[in-house]
Amino acid sequence: MKYFPKLVGSRLYLSPMNVEDAPIYVKWLNDKTVSENIGLDMKVTTLEGEKEWLKKNLNNYNFAIILKESDELIGNCGFDEIDLIHRNAKLSILIGEEEKRGQGYGKEAIKLLLEYGFNNLNLNNIMLNVYSFNTRAIKVYESLGFKKFGTRHKSHYFKGKFYDEIQMEILKDEYSEIEPFIYV
Repeated sequence: MKYFPKLVGSRLYLSPMNVEDAPIYVKWLNDKTVSENIGLDMKVTTLEGEKEWLKKNLNNYNFAIILKESDELIGNCGFDEIDLIHRNAKLSILIGEEEKRGQGYGKEAIKLLLEYGFNNLNLNNIMLNVYSFNTRAIKVYESLGFKKFGTRHKSHYFKGKFYDEIQMEILKDEYSEIEPFIYV
């Protein structure tokens, strides 16, 4: 078995990442429809570079997003800049397969991460950054209880225009007020 369910939801599970998946990640990160939304549209990602990144981050809090039904890799997510002493982290997510976007998989993966972060890692504050043109992602984050707390104005140049970088966060006590996640 290539993937190992660590955090299990109703339609997907989060598994430790595999270096063998580097070619898939390179394909996604060089796809403009993926890289534009995460601010990497100017970067060229190589196979060797991605393998090195995966090797460095395998034992961190980064996960492959896997569909339960087919064991298909559709993205990744995790916590960057995690500080277990001060109990905060920065969340990141990527749904790489275009036909899997807009189907609620990202929202389910984030719910699993929030449950893990607040209940297993004992985090108190989880934040993320999103560009103002990524309105679909902003709606998902807000539906999960994230609130805007800051804006870095006109800090991202994209397709001839400047866009804001929005910082959003959710606190543990705010998350506990949201409808609990039902595992199936």
